[in-house]
Amino acid sequence: MSNESNPVMGATEWGLLVLLSVLWGGSFFFYKILVEALPPFTVVLGRVGLAAVALNLFLLAKGDRMPVSPQLWRRFFVMGLLNNVIPFTLIVFGETRISSGLASILNATTPLFTVIVAHVLTRSERLSWPKAAGVALGFLGVAALIGPDALSNLGRGDLIGEAACLLAALTYAFAGVYGRRFRGVAPLEVATGQITASTLILAPIAGLVDKPWTLAPPSLQIWAALAGIALISTALAYMLYFCILATAGATNLLLVTFLLPISALLLGALALGEAIPARAVLGMTLIGAGLAAIDGRAPRALARAAKLTAG
Repeated sequence: MSNESNPVMGATEWGLLVLLSVLWGGSFFFYKILVEALPPFTVVLGRVGLAAVALNLFLLAKGDRMPVSPQLWRRFFVMGLLNNVIPFTLIVFGETRISSGLASILNATTPLFTVIVAHVLTRSERLSWPKAAGVALGFLGVAALIGPDALSNLGRGDLIGEAACLLAALTYAFAGVYGRRFRGVAPLEVATGQITASTLILAPIAGLVDKPWTLAPPSLQIWAALAGIALISTALAYMLYFCILATAGATNLLLVTFLLPISALLLGALALGEAIPARAVLGMTLIGAGLAAIDGRAPRALARAAKLTAG
């Protein structure tokens, strides 16, 4: 168990978290295109495989080399399983059986699981009442943002698809806590190592299960979606992910799942001219209140002001 000081979020970390939510938010759009044409393991292999090639080439272009420590590579393989292979496959599978709106809400349970996992496995990210209240507010905000229709079939639809998305969220929680083991390793090296390990794990699985060489050649649209999800939503996103994790901790990092629906909503409004419904304002307000509670500075400032007033 870790005994480091409680990590905090500064302006830089919050800015990177918002940017990460935009990069990851695009993956839902890319998945929608890809799952219509390719089987799940092939989609995930394409995502991590292209990202691994891009990150290794970028590392070489910088003149850097990957570490060769066997112990570090064992950690890369564990992180690859927890952060990519298992959750990516579960989400792709789940979205073939349930709506994307419901999948988004179930994915937003990641901070709830992370608070519990971090409380049990670390000393620096213990559960507190403000943090618990903030996570609850954030989850309510996501539910309000998506709307009641997405929740209408919860528990009455495909329980296997719902369970797959919840298990993915739990796996992300363990990945966030496990990722603290890479302190002192450059974020680019960690991102490259774990995504390369994921590719090595998935290649034989996709070959045995999907036999991708028997599929029809992908269209230009499929290649474009694969490039987008690999380069933008994976390679670049994971460089930010490990930068934030190194300074802000697992619980703060995985608040990004609360921001994903907001990013998707704003991108739709700006790029497609979609209207923002009234419930979205309530949802974003609840998410903002939840993030402020977890951040801790606003509640502490209010407490100090109350003491001064009482004094």
